[in-house]
Amino acid sequence: MAIFVDENSRVAVQGITGRDGSFHARRMMAYGTRIVAGVTPGKGGRDFEGPDGRIVPVFDTVAEAVAETGAECSVVYVPPAFAAGAIMEAADAGVGFIVCVTEGIPVLDMTRALALARDRGSRVLGPNCPGIICPGRTTLGIIPGSIVARGPVGLVSRSGTLTYEAVLHLTRAGLGQTSCVGIGGDPLIGTSFVDCLAAFAEDPETEAVVLIGEIGGTAEQDAAAWASANLDIPLVGFIAGRTAPPGTRMGHAGAIISGSSGTAAEKTRAFEDNGIRVAKRPVEISALVGESLASRPARPLGAP
Repeated sequence: MAIFVDENSRVAVQGITGRDGSFHARRMMAYGTRIVAGVTPGKGGRDFEGPDGRIVPVFDTVAEAVAETGAECSVVYVPPAFAAGAIMEAADAGVGFIVCVTEGIPVLDMTRALALARDRGSRVLGPNCPGIICPGRTTLGIIPGSIVARGPVGLVSRSGTLTYEAVLHLTRAGLGQTSCVGIGGDPLIGTSFVDCLAAFAEDPETEAVVLIGEIGGTAEQDAAAWASANLDIPLVGFIAGRTAPPGTRMGHAGAIISGSSGTAAEKTRAFEDNGIRVAKRPVEISALVGESLASRPARPLGAP
């Protein structure tokens, strides 16, 4: 199985006529994603041509797209100044799963967008994230389909590029994936490590999980504690920023160390204290996953 989405998910692309939206919409369609609508205000009534001449109708609003096509998911490729509004529009229209790739959205805007999404019962993935790919099924976002393979490993990461590297190592080692999720590196995000771990725990096809964290915040410590108490399949961790100079903010807007709680050393210690094996380098992840799978019986079919 896959988490959050699958090959039957009906997807709308917000910003489908823009440079990034059109490029990635065609790439997603080529992978097999069921894109049923595009949304660009002022361009409703046009057709978007995908691979092999496939046509996707474009609407002025998400509400129109949902009413006409039954879209239940959306991917947001909208500039930062308007992206939070696009998320709120999708949530208001009843879209249940919203992937926001856009980075640089003001924190106050995201505070409002995430609050409204929660009120409407919509899950937001991101912002500032690569999205999700369920190998052999569907992809929403920008994760390359060429690096994944279908198999028993789930992956969740704060970093887009480290997602790609870890997935490639897994694939080359013959360890395919059920779903690969990039949750984003901003201070405010809609889906957490714990949310993803809980979803993987309920997926009978996921037999091990990789969690890629980084310096800043305490999300990794929260995930380690949750996994220790609730996850009955192996979890392998990696924390980026082990060599970051003290007091330096690295990379993502959320990678801000406050005291000792956000350091790589503290996060690694939290993982190890909760019985989670931690790779020192991304290239070591696949070996640790392989060892963990080899030492654990496969989950019975249909078992949570």
